[in-house]
Order: sequence, then structure tokens, then C-alpha cells
Amino acid sequence: MAGNTFGTLFKLTTFGESHGKAIGGILEGCPAGLPLDLEAVQRDLDRRRPGQSAIVTQRKEPDTVAFYSGIFEGKTTGTPIGFAIHNTNQKSKDYSHIKDSYRPSHADYVYDQKYGFRDYRGGGRSSARETASRVVAGAIAKQFLGEVKFTAFVSQVGALKLDTPYQELDFSTIETNPVRCPDPKTAKAMEDYIKKIKKEGDTIGGVITGVIQNVPVGLGEPVFDKLHAALGKAMLSINAVKGFEYGSGFSGVQLKGSEHNDPFNTDGTTKTNNSGGVQGGISNGMDIYFNVAFKPVATVLQGYETIDKEGNVVQTKGKGRHDPCVVPRAVPIVEAMAALVLADFALLARGNKM
Repeated sequence: MAGNTFGTLFKLTTFGESHGKAIGGILEGCPAGLPLDLEAVQRDLDRRRPGQSAIVTQRKEPDTVAFYSGIFEGKTTGTPIGFAIHNTNQKSKDYSHIKDSYRPSHADYVYDQKYGFRDYRGGGRSSARETASRVVAGAIAKQFLGEVKFTAFVSQVGALKLDTPYQELDFSTIETNPVRCPDPKTAKAMEDYIKKIKKEGDTIGGVITGVIQNVPVGLGEPVFDKLHAALGKAMLSINAVKGFEYGSGFSGVQLKGSEHNDPFNTDGTTKTNNSGGVQGGISNGMDIYFNVAFKPVATVLQGYETIDKEGNVVQTKGKGRHDPCVVPRAVPIVEAMAALVLADFALLARGNKM
């Protein structure tokens, strides 16, 4: 199966299925001698864990990561870091009703057409549970990058949108509410709305804003491997993501060049940051900020019409434990993927010049 590895030098390969015995990964390229805070790795994983609030899936998984290689006496050895997260609370019978049919807008149909066989339990390899392995690797990447700071938060759920510029938000409040929105009033409205959607047996999408601070100048390549292109690929590889924009994004088309340009200060920083911290595909030292759009979860817990393997129209109803809105749990995933991109480019940058 192709497409299980991400990165060039700082490289993650993941394995496992949602209802298999375990999921996990092999992280290669992390330099030797890096002291690792494994409790910090687990904390990031706990932020993605299911069952943590009333507005996420109630699958009860401890999501405890176990490391099997690449770490000795609290430091990386320079060899591949192998780890696994064992599944403990599978309820495969919840998916028996879709064994021979396909959920609309889910990977069920295309997976079956591509491979001629699918693990229908929880979506198998196409399940968002795979992203737990990314969070582990991303947490290690964060520690490798040291002073670079990664922050993500929910800025929109459905039509409920937080319009406050990120510079004016108190990031310390992100983890104080189940939605992970750094504005208490907006967070409460989002939480109530998600609960309403869940009660209806439906789902809703949203937007996560990511901010990367203390980024050194010079990360990224000027042609095909532009930094913002790599970030876009990373975010679009996350389940349910439908869009990515950085800096001024689509709103920049409304500005003239004279308005959109970021004037320089004498120290090389810029007075504005419409560029979003990236110019010519290379980091310029300013904050990198971006938005990631997530669609509503495809599995709705209400009746719907679909087709079976024979092409017959059938009526069925969603069952099982699913997120009514993925964005609260996707916050640490967005941070992890951003960290993996920057860690990779940080290693590549060591060969830029003498």
C-alpha cells in the first residue's frame, strides 16, 4: 500500500487500522542525543483522545503510547523510533450494517473500488484514528524544534465564526473549554451548537486556525518544495480537510499590490504580515498563520439512502460512535502536521550554505 510515509529526512511511516490490534508508526531522521519528554508526548496524544467530552465520539480509548526503539536513557539514539498505540475499545458490530453498502461522501466506495476489498470496521485504514500516530511523531518534532511554538485553535463551527485577530487572543484559554476556542463566549455558543447537531443525529464542519511562532528565516525550497505547499499537503492529508489558506489567503485578492505588500523594517522583519510568514516558498521569520477547513463528518446517525456493492439502492441508518464535529479533536493533529513539516525543512536547511 503506497502513501504511508510523510517527510524527506524527518520521516514518519504509520500503520494499523481503527479496529485492529494497534496503530503506530516508525519515525526516522530524528538526530541522536535529543532529550525527550515522553509525558509531553502523551499530553498531546491525550488532547486528541476520543471520549474526552460530550461533544466528541464516546469511544473510550486510553490512547497510551508505547515506545519500542530509538530511545535510550531518555534520549534519541538516531535510529528509527518505533511506537504503538493499542486499541482497547473496538465495537466492530457497530459497522456490520455497512459491510455491503457505502456511506455517502465517505471513503467506503473508493476504497473498495481501488483495492477490491475493504475493512469496513470503523473505516479500517481510512479511519481518522490513524492520525493518533501523527500526533506522537509531531510531539517529538516539536521538541526537536525547541523554541518554535505551534498553536492551533477552533475559529469556526458551522456559521459561528471567531473574527478576532489571533494576535489579540489569549492562547492560554484554548484548553479551558471542550471546543478549544480561545474566546469563552464564542466557545460556549459553538459547544451548544455542536450538542444540538449531535442530538439531531447530524454533523457539522468547522475551521482550525494554526499559528507558528519563532520560525527561523530560510526554511523551505524556492521551486517545487515551497514551505507553504508542504504545509498545504500536510493539512490536506488530514481526514475531512477540504481547504487550506495561509497569510491573507483568499481575502488577499481584494487588495491592490501596494496594499498587500509587507513593508520592511530595518532588521528584516515586516510591518505587516499578509505574506503569512512565507515569501517565495521560504520562511521570512514572521509568524506563519493559516486556516484549515474541515467538512462535516460523513457518518450521520439518521436514515439515508445509498447503494450496495451490486449497485442496488438501499435504505440504512448510521450507527456507532462518531464525532458530531471533528475540529475540537483535530487541533493537536494540525499542530503535529505543521511540526513535522518544519522539522523536515529544518534538517534540510542544514545543507543550505557553509
